[in-house]
Amino acid sequence: MGELVSYRNNGGTSEGYLAIPSGGATSPAVIVIQDWWGLVPHVRAVVDRFAEAGFVALAPDFRRGGPASKPSEPRQMLNGPQMDEAAADIAGAADYLAGRPEVTGKVGCAGFCAGASLALWAATRSERIVATAAFYPRLPWDGMSPEWADYAGKAAHIHCSEEDGTSAADGVRTVRRAIETSGGTCQTYDYPGTSHAFFNEDRPEHFDQRAAATAWARTLELFRAKLG
Repeated sequence: MGELVSYRNNGGTSEGYLAIPSGGATSPAVIVIQDWWGLVPHVRAVVDRFAEAGFVALAPDFRRGGPASKPSEPRQMLNGPQMDEAAADIAGAADYLAGRPEVTGKVGCAGFCAGASLALWAATRSERIVATAAFYPRLPWDGMSPEWADYAGKAAHIHCSEEDGTSAADGVRTVRRAIETSGGTCQTYDYPGTSHAFFNEDRPEHFDQRAAATAWARTLELFRAKLG
């Protein structure tokens, strides 16, 4: 369904995987943020699913076409200055989407694992991003103290696996409190018996069909309410 696109971003050029709903009507937009591994087939499939659900969807390619070969690489990338660069890229992607003729102007952001942390933070970096959905985020980031201002009027959902400590995990509780303190709303959901990456069909050892379906339905409900 989708295609690779290039777009101007922060004075340079970025690339990503874009999918547009059929029918020709204008639609709200969703940015999909990759997990450890880059712009892999699972991430592209999520972009396509959002388009099928009626959203213009874009997954920026932070790794510039190269998937990570081991978890330590993206952990290092996302625990340093590159985190701020990635957040700026997401804000640029939101501007790009808002400027497309197919897009109504409102933007959501969904992410997985490290990308879930970025999705949550992205709403503080762009006024266009008004709703975020984080699937089993890695929180907090080592050696970083992100600011959580500018969430007023915005909404976040955090989908928590049991393996990661559910919504009782310190990082999740800290972020929820910060979002609410800044004037946003944050709903956490626990999925008993689930592993990290329970939404990823390409990892059958972790995938949980029931939990994934429930989290997906909740995410679409959030985005339709806030972006529609």
